[in-house]
Amino acid sequence: MIRPSDWMSLAFDSWRLGAEASAVIAMRLARLAAGDAAALIEAQRMIGEKVEAAATLQGKALAGRLGKTPARRAKATIGHYRRAVAKNRKRLQRRR
Repeated sequence: MIRPSDWMSLAFDSWRLGAEASAVIAMRLARLAAGDAAALIEAQRMIGEKVEAAATLQGKALAGRLGKTPARRAKATIGHYRRAVAKNRKRLQRRR
């Protein structure tokens, strides 16, 4: 059974992921709007990163490394994507 505090934690973590992802999307759109060679590289990198993140998560799920409860699996999944988003945010901020 999932405790109410687990739901609140998941809701907050999900909200944070959405907010962080929105910031990365804005930075990427600014880079893509330039339409230059760097924009093409960013578009290709973006697709590769998304495929890699999904494949890595799938591997963790198949290996049983996401946890035993639904709440733990959800928290691990959100954490997985938050780490990927944070890595992109740092990279995109550095290249301004």
